[in-house]
Amino acid sequence: MDKNKKIFIGSDHAGFELKEKIKAFLLKEGIKFEDVGAPNFNPKDDYPDYAAMVAKKVVENNGAGILICNSGVGMCITANKIKGIRAVNAFNVEIAEKSRIHNNTNVLCLGQDFIEEELAKKIVKIWLETEFTSEERHQRRVDKIAEYEQE
Repeated sequence: MDKNKKIFIGSDHAGFELKEKIKAFLLKEGIKFEDVGAPNFNPKDDYPDYAAMVAKKVVENNGAGILICNSGVGMCITANKIKGIRAVNAFNVEIAEKSRIHNNTNVLCLGQDFIEEELAKKIVKIWLETEFTSEERHQRRVDKIAEYEQE
């Protein structure tokens, strides 16, 4: 991924602990990011709110996003509702890498209750380091995805 892309990170209460660990990892790696929230652990937080905030910032800034909730599923579903987003719920490094190479994903979703911290860091690292392929067939498919987006 382009090292100049701005990274936006967000979570609900169910992903807050892992979000804080990923933020520390990003700082250690020298990767700049903006934390969109949740600002603290609050069980009244709703994942769709943070998923939409991050996704909109990704689109507005041609950036990349990382979303974390209990399973990653709700964040992924919500983020993919925003025009211009191609989110993946990655549960291993292979899925994260393939999602960048083949689908040019711009939002990575993680499930705090299903991914250990060290694996989450590896997933984030490979996702951020992997570039979209220049193969025509993959670009054609990503273009077709965009054609199906609703306003």
